[in-house]
Amino acid sequence: MASWFKQRRDREAGEGDEHAMADVDPAESTIEVKAHVIADAVRAAELQQHQVGIASDGLVSGGDFAVPDDVPQSADAVALDQALTERKALVQLCLYALDRARSAGVVERLEEGLAGVGVDAVRPDGVRFDPTYHEAGGTVATADSALDGVVAETEVVGFSDRGEVLRAPIVTVYSKGAT
Repeated sequence: MASWFKQRRDREAGEGDEHAMADVDPAESTIEVKAHVIADAVRAAELQQHQVGIASDGLVSGGDFAVPDDVPQSADAVALDQALTERKALVQLCLYALDRARSAGVVERLEEGLAGVGVDAVRPDGVRFDPTYHEAGGTVATADSALDGVVAETEVVGFSDRGEVLRAPIVTVYSKGAT
């Protein structure tokens, strides 16, 4: 996995130039990661977690071995943790940008990009209101008892990351008793 990452100091010093590499401060190096690489790393980690299994006592077990939590992480595990942290920050930045975008095209493109890495927009129009997953922003009167408690409109789009709610949608709900 470490080969997926390209460090800035390699480019600045020139790959293979060990003398020039010595002059570059490792603290100033950065890692560039493309979104699809992060998504692939997340999928690989989830697959590995399902294949290996994690016991409730903190031991990772698979077959005849178990590794305690206090064993130092490999470079790949550290890189994966860093990539997941960076992915989370990028997703939050995209949600921030989405909230402020004035162009429908920009909003559509951001939502497509987020969907490509597993973050889906949640617009529950026509679905029965569930306070576990929806936030009520208001009600609208209805004479139809079949519509009572159904989401009439999504005011603010919600988002979920592979089933985990990042932001609940704010919705208007039909209410038979509302005036």
